[in-house]
Amino acid sequence: MPTLQTFPFGAYVVGAAFLRGVPAFALGDGRLARVDGAAAETAIGHGGGLMAAAASLDGEQLLTSGDDGRVVAFDAAGGVVELASRPRKWIDQLATGPNGAFAFGFGREAVVHLPDGKERALTHERAVGGLAFAPKGLRLAVARYNGATLWWPATDAKPTEFEWKGSHIGVSFSPDGKFLVTSMQESALHGWRVADGGGHMRMSGYPGKVKSMSWSAKGRFLATSGAEMAVLWPFHYKDGPTGRQPLQLGTRPDSLVTFVACHPSEEVVAIGYKDGTVIAARFTDSGEAVLRKAGEGGPISTLAWDKDGVRIAFGTEEGTAGIIDLRD
Repeated sequence: MPTLQTFPFGAYVVGAAFLRGVPAFALGDGRLARVDGAAAETAIGHGGGLMAAAASLDGEQLLTSGDDGRVVAFDAAGGVVELASRPRKWIDQLATGPNGAFAFGFGREAVVHLPDGKERALTHERAVGGLAFAPKGLRLAVARYNGATLWWPATDAKPTEFEWKGSHIGVSFSPDGKFLVTSMQESALHGWRVADGGGHMRMSGYPGKVKSMSWSAKGRFLATSGAEMAVLWPFHYKDGPTGRQPLQLGTRPDSLVTFVACHPSEEVVAIGYKDGTVIAARFTDSGEAVLRKAGEGGPISTLAWDKDGVRIAFGTEEGTAGIIDLRD
């Protein structure tokens, strides 16, 4: 049976990560927390609200941004370092990339902090809705109104525009870099082939907005929230999920899925629900295991596996965070 360790932080849990194996949490009131054995320690990360969080690709730091106009990095030892500052700006978009690169967004501007320490500002006609780095090369996708823009920020090359009507509020590359998928205000997803901007994969039918997307270990499926079950779109076909039905795992007629996180090596997905439940579900036979029953803390707001796939950090909208340990 899994063991459960919880911490009542009392603030919306924006993000979670394992830093060198140490569980860490980003809290909406600006604090950053790390777990040391049975206790949790907190540090002040932001002078106001914390709005976004993303772990560095090497697992060494948890980057966060806030309405104090700062981007900071939190490490496993509890250290906090300021990485960037835009006074009086609300930095609500954040993404991490290769070799220490990161990007942040506020209003119509996205800023890329390059591995050599230089910055590149990218201005758009409409507000930045989401940011994501490609898995290969230093390429950044920016979700925006009516589509997405792809930049090579270390060069002066003109950006590539992918168009589709509507408000695009999140973006993600497939692990092989062949597909780009955005989540939309209209409770749907849209996908393009990265090679030519074609394909136009329409993924709809959600009763709620898709706020969480997670690729399976080998990129065969994209797991999503926003329905009474985790919806997993197949991307192991040449044309992606076009004309194919998605997998549906963990159906709960009385509670929407609020967050999904795929296992780092197995075809298993952790699913968090509006009522606070967390389960793990297998792709092959739809087998399920309940890891946390519905309870205090409200909807699940974040989930993160450790690199070995034996622990899950979770957080809720009402301020409960915890660790589910599957080793016992």
